Amino acid sequence: MATEIPLYREPVETLPTDPIDRVIRYHIQTKHHFNRYARALGYLDWANQPDPFRRFEGAPLISLPLLMPDEVPVSPAYDAIYQPVTVPCQPVTVRPLSRFFEFALALSAWKKAGESEWPLRSNPSSGNLHPTEGYVVMPQIEGLDLNPGLYHYAPKEHGLELRAEFPAEQIARLLAPFPSGAFLFGLTSVHWREAWKYGERAFRYCNHDIGHAIGSARIAAATLGWNMALLDGLSQHTTAMLLGTDRTDDFGEAETEHPDCLAVIWPVRDVKRETSNVKRGELTEVPTFLDSAVVKDLAGGKWNGNANRLSGEHGVHWDIIDEVAEASWKCTVEQHSVALPRLLTNDVSRFTFHENQSAGQIIRQRRSAVSFDGETSIPAATFFRMMQRVIPHSDRPQLDRPMPWDVWPYEPTIHLLLFVHRVDGLMPGLYFLVRDPQKLPFIQQSMNPELIWTPPPGCPEDLPLYWLLEGDAKKLAVQVSCHQDIAGDSAFSFGMLAEFEGRLREGGAWWYPRLFWESGLLGQVLYLEAEAAGVRATGIGCFFDDPVHEIVGINGRSFQSLYHFTIGGPVEDGRLMTLPPYEHVKRGS
Repeated sequence: MATEIPLYREPVETLPTDPIDRVIRYHIQTKHHFNRYARALGYLDWANQPDPFRRFEGAPLISLPLLMPDEVPVSPAYDAIYQPVTVPCQPVTVRPLSRFFEFALALSAWKKAGESEWPLRSNPSSGNLHPTEGYVVMPQIEGLDLNPGLYHYAPKEHGLELRAEFPAEQIARLLAPFPSGAFLFGLTSVHWREAWKYGERAFRYCNHDIGHAIGSARIAAATLGWNMALLDGLSQHTTAMLLGTDRTDDFGEAETEHPDCLAVIWPVRDVKRETSNVKRGELTEVPTFLDSAVVKDLAGGKWNGNANRLSGEHGVHWDIIDEVAEASWKCTVEQHSVALPRLLTNDVSRFTFHENQSAGQIIRQRRSAVSFDGETSIPAATFFRMMQRVIPHSDRPQLDRPMPWDVWPYEPTIHLLLFVHRVDGLMPGLYFLVRDPQKLPFIQQSMNPELIWTPPPGCPEDLPLYWLLEGDAKKLAVQVSCHQDIAGDSAFSFGMLAEFEGRLREGGAWWYPRLFWESGLLGQVLYLEAEAAGVRATGIGCFFDDPVHEIVGINGRSFQSLYHFTIGGPVEDGRLMTLPPYEHVKRGS
């Protein structure tokens, strides 16, 4: 993903007491402006570059099998993962679990330049810094040769570290309300990994990466015929207890992990099961929370391992990151449930443009472009298809929405301000994608009333895409994206505009990270869509916040730009070699 070298400025302002005001203060303070950037160290302290791999020394490591692409389970076609009930459901055994982690969080390649080597992963990250750590809570499952417990995924080794072995009957109690074969998937963030380079803006980027990881995990599950839903009714305290991030003795002087989210994953093959309340009844709902009393019992058992320290010294400590993490901490519990899907094919199945490409091929080849050729264009039909992929159809029950939007328990808050440069059949200029058509009046009222809201020629009737202004937008896209040419040399770029202050006032300060999660999830979809279309994408974390708003006349904080993205014809760096991801494991080094 695109990088930046911000400048340093002294902090001002005192800390408000209201959590919502505190997260808004953080957001305002960490904006980039034409005359100054958000605070950062101003240079890269290479001697203390964080270790990209977290390990828990003393925790048993269980190696997962390294599977070749043609080994079972073989990846389905790329289009098939968007069509419910077309992908054969795999059992929850070690080989499918290995494939899940390969597509979700594993290494995808190594890059080599001279004597330097660095790994890439299936889940993208700002600056390739990878603050995100993954966990699973596995019950006792027939055919799964793993002890019940909490495992930390070690991507360099492609293995699972047993952090805590939980009694089988207690995990069974915890997972009793869920479909048969269900297990839990958790994500945490090491804020320091991003703060080392990006300073106070790092909290934004960590949450972008959580969104990308939610997307990569949901898509990985789809390749196996598994479903996934966020358990966002949980309090963050319960998430911390279950993932062990609150165990200060296990971290010692090592960098802590911020507990971000938990999700439940289950095979779709059978929703009938026995529960304590229903004898061989049909399960119709999935809760979005866990029994905190059972989690507390599990957390009181024996734990294994101590976290490794990632950097020798930290230099500047960015207190504002701790402050916004505390202010946006989710204390509430919502005991909601979502209806299981009706298992009907939805209308996204009409997109069958990639018959010869497997989902695994697309996932493995995904890269963040570092440069575009300034020439490649894409057909309007391809552009429209990409836009269709990010429409969540939130008028449907959650688990009946198109994958991966069935993982997301909320109505969309992110909409796209598009700089169209080279899309055959479309005039260059500014466009806008309204991801929830019911919000069109609110969006129009929040922007310059002189904008033209006209559906472009050839646009599908059910796609809420609008032409705003005609003209060459390349220089403007470059200017507001921190003068980065990739925003103008692409086929198109866009800013993700979030419904902001109103959403925070309505939902609470804990909604702030979720705005970034949604933007990262959206970006993950378009990363893969770009690869499938024969082009490439990259996220842009460096942009001038308020100048973006001024383009369409946004006043106040009704909308805020959270993330930029750009898609086009990549220019490969011939100086770099690409090496296989796990040759070091096969060599035993």
